[in-house]
Amino acid sequence: MAASPSGSSESAAPAAAAALKKGSLVRLNQAAYRDSLEASASDPLPPGYALEGPGEILAVKGDYAQLRWRRPVPDVWLRLDQLEAWSAG
Repeated sequence: MAASPSGSSESAAPAAAAALKKGSLVRLNQAAYRDSLEASASDPLPPGYALEGPGEILAVKGDYAQLRWRRPVPDVWLRLDQLEAWSAG
C-alpha cells in the first residue's frame, strides 16, 4: 500500500471524513485534490463551483462520496478526504 504524503493529516482525515454523511453540504479541498489520482485523471484545476461549494453528498460508499452540485453538471464521486464541510460565509 502507498503511504500518505504526510503522516499528520492521516489521523485527522478519518475524523473529518466521519463527520461527512449523506445530505452534508461540502466543498472540494484544493490542497487534498491537487496531487490525487482523480486530479490526474481529469483537469488538474477543478471548476470554481467545486471549490466554492456547496455540493450535497447523495451517497457514501467506502471512502467515496457521490456529490451533486447546484449547477447543471453531472454528479461526481470523490474521496471523502478531499472534501470539507461547507459553511456560508
